[in-house]
Amino acid sequence: MRGTLLKKHNALILLFGFSLQVSLSGFAAEDYAVPRTEWGQPDLQGVWNFSSDVPMQRPEQFGERAFLSDDEIAATALPRFQLGTADQPRKSASGAEAFYNDNIWAENVGIGSNVRTSLVVYPPNGRFPRLVKGIENLPGGEVEAVGQRPVRFMIGGIGRDGPEDRGLSERCLMGFNAGPQLTPSVYNNNVQIIQNRDHVVILAEMVHEARIIKLDGSPGIDKSLRLWSGDSRGHWDDDTLIVVTQNFNGLTQSIDGFGTSKHKVLTERITRLGPQTLNYEFTIDDPSTFTDKLTAIVPLTKVPTQLYEYACHEGNYGMANMLRGARRREINEVSDRVANLFRGQ
Repeated sequence: MRGTLLKKHNALILLFGFSLQVSLSGFAAEDYAVPRTEWGQPDLQGVWNFSSDVPMQRPEQFGERAFLSDDEIAATALPRFQLGTADQPRKSASGAEAFYNDNIWAENVGIGSNVRTSLVVYPPNGRFPRLVKGIENLPGGEVEAVGQRPVRFMIGGIGRDGPEDRGLSERCLMGFNAGPQLTPSVYNNNVQIIQNRDHVVILAEMVHEARIIKLDGSPGIDKSLRLWSGDSRGHWDDDTLIVVTQNFNGLTQSIDGFGTSKHKVLTERITRLGPQTLNYEFTIDDPSTFTDKLTAIVPLTKVPTQLYEYACHEGNYGMANMLRGARRREINEVSDRVANLFRGQ
């Protein structure tokens, strides 16, 4: 069954990938001469933005329809996030405003004319494959007492007893959008690509993680060694950079709240389509989480700026203040109980 699905998967990706390239580039691929580095490789260097208002998974009412109609494009854009508005800010369990006003701070509107109904292009319904039995969706967020240590989700936490109760991005271990893989999120959807003959570096703005990808054909590290961002090895297939990453440590999720990364194999394909456009496609093969592969395509747009250091650890006063606030609340609660005892209550 899985083999048959994978054959369909490969055929569909070719179809969807071609359609996306035509819609993004605005001209036939043969009309664009890909710039080259001094080593003759396609030049992917620069700062690239991967913001998107297209949802990762396709709303079910679209079925297997991959693109919006002209009427739908004219009428509205699909919301990628539901984080609250100026009139209705998102609240935590304790009633405090728990997230940014997305009318002001969010950066989730895509650049360009991507009018697809989902970033996921395989399975054909644009949604994640069925989960392996026993796998749960633990997306994180601001609701406490969800999940257990080790906390594998990126945002939110299970409590405030210590830093280990918080999500991975709050602990400055991993950014919540650059994984790897690149998944558009609320803000800081930027990466910088740097190349030399034997390496490609993908520097993420979020938590300033630098992923160094070897192109020299050397074997991957021993399977017993596990890394937060996995072990990435790349090669060129014509004008496409193909990167295979494995040896994840299992302390992150496979994608968007599902499973763990321990057995995930991530394959990324990066192709330059035009002066301002990269086609970024990723495939996750994670038999411990999903019953089939999944593939998504995210357009990247070149932006005329430099990438500034995020300085997560260096400036992470939010973590200290969060824990300090929790301790102060506990002290106040104890003080109130003692005062009530003296008052005979």
